Amino acid sequence: MNIPAFSIAALPRLVFGAGRVSELPQLAAEFGRSALLVTGGSSFRNSPHWPALLQGLEQRGMAHAGFAVAGEPSPEMVDAAVRQFRAAGIEVVIGIGGGSVLDAAKAIAALLPTGNSVLDHLEDVGRGIPYHGPSLPFIAVPTTAGTGSEATKNAVLSRHGPDGFKKSFRHDCMVAKVALVDPQLLAACPRHLMAAQGMDAFTQLLESYVSLRANPFTDALAWSGLEAVAAGFWPAVEGGDTATAAAGRAAMAYAALLSGITLAQVGLGSVHGLAQPLGSLFPVPHGVACGTTVAAATVVNVQALQQRTPDSPALHKYARVGRLLAGNQILGDAAATQALVATLEDWCTRLELPRLGHFGISVTNIPAIVAASRNNSMKSNPVLLTDEEIASIVRQRL
Repeated sequence: MNIPAFSIAALPRLVFGAGRVSELPQLAAEFGRSALLVTGGSSFRNSPHWPALLQGLEQRGMAHAGFAVAGEPSPEMVDAAVRQFRAAGIEVVIGIGGGSVLDAAKAIAALLPTGNSVLDHLEDVGRGIPYHGPSLPFIAVPTTAGTGSEATKNAVLSRHGPDGFKKSFRHDCMVAKVALVDPQLLAACPRHLMAAQGMDAFTQLLESYVSLRANPFTDALAWSGLEAVAAGFWPAVEGGDTATAAAGRAAMAYAALLSGITLAQVGLGSVHGLAQPLGSLFPVPHGVACGTTVAAATVVNVQALQQRTPDSPALHKYARVGRLLAGNQILGDAAATQALVATLEDWCTRLELPRLGHFGISVTNIPAIVAASRNNSMKSNPVLLTDEEIASIVRQRL
């Protein structure tokens, strides 16, 4: 067996399992005596886990302060938090929430030691000052199953509107010290959010699996995550208090974690390349952007691969995923790829994911979207797409 050379960047310590959120106070105490708790607006704070966490911290003699993140984090939000807590003696930052919360917490942890503005370091739109750390220890506790931010080194920050952007602040020292993934925290996640986040996790697994930079290590992780999605996506989305729903949530929490690991190692592709301008120039939620375009992007990528690089391993990988989702292992590659697209189109319909026109996007907006899609995600797409091919993905979903 010929194993090509590859490298794996730093990962967090991974703590996974139902009920393990109870270990959070002890984990935090390993890093200091004063914690900043970064959460969403209310959901976790209104859950039984919140008083248990505060009691656990206080029992260990830890001081704590809180910061709430409403919506997607902006550079201004991060800078405000850094100013507020710069002199508070914070020794560990704990992010508890969805991807936006984790990204905000990650950026705050990275900047508290220096007090710098995140715009000093934000890629492409910042001041171009290299970030060298140090970062405060960061513990990531996801309460949704989608972005995989608990396993990545980048914090995605946004501004919305005609001059909007979604850009990353990233560095190896920003990787969480601990990623604590407790599927029980997903029980309160509403159906629409579970669906959108699940489509994001699936897309991240698919795109990292077919990435130009994929390697045997990440392929094994991505495939395990894809198997978890195939088994757990619909039970998690349908929800409830049944054992089946709980198993589905555990599968999706696991899949999202693996999607964060694989994307951090080998990158993503055209869907996430497009999701960036769709979410910054227009009010398209990230998971919706992924879910509504992944079938169309798969068709365009497969056609481009067949025309220009027919020996690409990505073609066989697309087919393998098609067989998995269709539950039919005897399909040939062509039929399996068609089954993949059909399954994704069916999921989009069943989830009632809106078309892009719902967000005010029209044909006249396509050139700007295409121009802004040439970002880091697009660089690891399995084939270099032309502007017209990227535009066709958008047109199919207007």
